[in-house]
Amino acid sequence: MSFARIALRSAVRTGLAQPASRLLFNRLPPRAAFSAAAALEPAQIERRVLDVLKGFDKVNPEKLVPASSFTEDLGLDSLDAVEVVMAVEEEFAIEIPDAEADEIKTVQQAIDYIAKTPEGELYL
Repeated sequence: MSFARIALRSAVRTGLAQPASRLLFNRLPPRAAFSAAAALEPAQIERRVLDVLKGFDKVNPEKLVPASSFTEDLGLDSLDAVEVVMAVEEEFAIEIPDAEADEIKTVQQAIDYIAKTPEGELYL
């Protein structure tokens, strides 16, 4: 379990901090809620994860592809990577367990994680 992830989650939950993703996405219109029976297509998941990443100032959209590594290709540090995972959690209204979140190091891994999450647990 990553110390940075624990510290950031604790700060957000206690109201001491707000991740950049929340600051950015609070200005966007809320997502429409759909029935849990509606399935997300893989292309929809990919587009939404890429859109989340495009919202980060540090991410160069030209380097952003599903195969991109958060650190090596996009130049994000470990704290930024934690914020990305938290933004993905917020986008899909899920909570990724810390042990699994620590293993998400590429855009494709984030997409794959969402794709394997049971539909009833996603905010479509």
